Amino acid sequence: TLKLFRHPSISESIMSKTATTRIKQLTLLGSENLPTNGGFLILPSRLNITDIERLEHCLSGRKIVYVIEDGAPLQPLTQSHLEQENVNTLTIAISATDTSVYRKAIQSAIDESAIVIFIPAAAASNVAPLTTVPGTKLDYLLKADVPVVPLYVHYPREVALPIGPLPAETEAVFAFGAVLREDDLTLSRYQESLFSLAERCFSKNPELEGSLVWALIQGFKKNGTRNHLIDGKDEKKLSFDKLFAAALALSRLIKKETNKARVGIVLPPGAAALIANVAVLLAGKTPVNLNFTASRFSIESSIRQGDIDRFLTADILVRKMQSFPWPPSKQLLLLERVMPELKPRIALWLIISKILPSSLIASVLGLSKKGDHAETSLIFTSGSSGEPKGVVLSHRNVLGNVAQFGSRLNLVESDSILGCLPLFHSFGCTVTLWFPVIYGVNLVTYPSPLETKRLAELIEKYAISVMIATPTFLRGYLRGVNREQLGSITLCVTGAEKLPLAVAEAFEVKFGKRVLEGYGLTETSPVSNVNLPDPQPLGEEGDGHVWLPSYRLGSVGQVMPGMAVRITNVETVSYTHLTLPTKRIV
Repeated sequence: TLKLFRHPSISESIMSKTATTRIKQLTLLGSENLPTNGGFLILPSRLNITDIERLEHCLSGRKIVYVIEDGAPLQPLTQSHLEQENVNTLTIAISATDTSVYRKAIQSAIDESAIVIFIPAAAASNVAPLTTVPGTKLDYLLKADVPVVPLYVHYPREVALPIGPLPAETEAVFAFGAVLREDDLTLSRYQESLFSLAERCFSKNPELEGSLVWALIQGFKKNGTRNHLIDGKDEKKLSFDKLFAAALALSRLIKKETNKARVGIVLPPGAAALIANVAVLLAGKTPVNLNFTASRFSIESSIRQGDIDRFLTADILVRKMQSFPWPPSKQLLLLERVMPELKPRIALWLIISKILPSSLIASVLGLSKKGDHAETSLIFTSGSSGEPKGVVLSHRNVLGNVAQFGSRLNLVESDSILGCLPLFHSFGCTVTLWFPVIYGVNLVTYPSPLETKRLAELIEKYAISVMIATPTFLRGYLRGVNREQLGSITLCVTGAEKLPLAVAEAFEVKFGKRVLEGYGLTETSPVSNVNLPDPQPLGEEGDGHVWLPSYRLGSVGQVMPGMAVRITNVETVSYTHLTLPTKRIV
């Protein structure tokens, strides 16, 4: 079961011009963790032929032995490379090889100061996976009882925002973790290292230093004529460029109305709410979507804490919500009255926004392209246990979560998302406001998630493909909604509360749609985990291909790419021992 092929060192091999170019597209993190003397085992999260060439370049002058699993399918170019006469290859059968025999073979190579590199088999997985090597195989490989260097391989293109030039397909980041030895040679320690390395790679994305409003300007410019919003209340269709023009015109009024840093918004999901939120950002201020379902005490506290003196709302809401602590009328900007007066300016801004490039629009408005850790959103908790707590979300927070969520959903411009969740929660705000504009996804809105019969009509009429809901709202679809009405749904994502097994099963039986449970916090902007449809297998069962499921009933799914999670005891944890910088710990 063990086959060892010894060939001359690869250090004399000459790399092609193409490979040399690709080396220039490689960023190294943690290279100081590579021991300068002696042998060790590198366990990568994944490797393709380009990555192998890069590793050989980085380790030039040192002896390399590749470890592959017997019968494991490899990419053709990788297979050809390993079959060269000047390449050292060790083949193991993980299911059959005795660990003592495996350990002896690896240690023999290490004793000769070789760097042993495991080559993962071709795998079907999510975009930007933590690893493509199943846990059982990793556990076996760690039993070699030799120093192990974790390697996380990150491809920036996979998690790039689709608003600017995308990184080259061959651009990569190699992040090497600290050497694992003796008691640290466990699966949990290895995975912890990968989590930390993945977070470090993701945080290096220069786009996260940008501002949310700059990303929105780019999104509107790119997707202005090909994407639209349909307001389900009156079924009025507005292209993104017209929404952008309206927000631009309104932003100038907001800037004149208040010198405060934040502006309150009291609106349900719809065209008006999107225009209002974008306009506040274009005015260089922070939108605060107030929870109009909270108690009077909580709302007053939120207004006081947010230091808000201007509110965007609608006349119908002022008349309808008598218990809301409305401020004096001079502090209210009623959109039904304001927007008609702005029509000439909206028409002018529509022309200007089409002529001027994004950078010049930002310059004219006095907006910075940089945001990074500065505040871009303030969301208050419900205040059920006292005064509501304000959660400040930075540009980096929101842009990072949009990129993470977007990379996993992998939607196209013809897709559409149902926006009916309240915008005073981060789930509705990030996923149904910022995400559609930046990623170029059609948006169909409705002011209430409770009117499921009406929502089903909209889903059927406009062929909505992505549905975001909570388990409580899903129950409404089980009563009085036909199976055919949800036929266009490809993703049904739920969060905010635990998904009962009975609800998940009943929904799948009635509509033939698997409910994908996720998890998040306001502080994580909000999505941290989500289940997704399983990837298509690369081959037939039993032929050696690796298949990593993306869905597990009863779980909240895999962690978003670039997030690191650690379960610990808050009363006993010592933050000095954490591998994550404390400024990024929730």
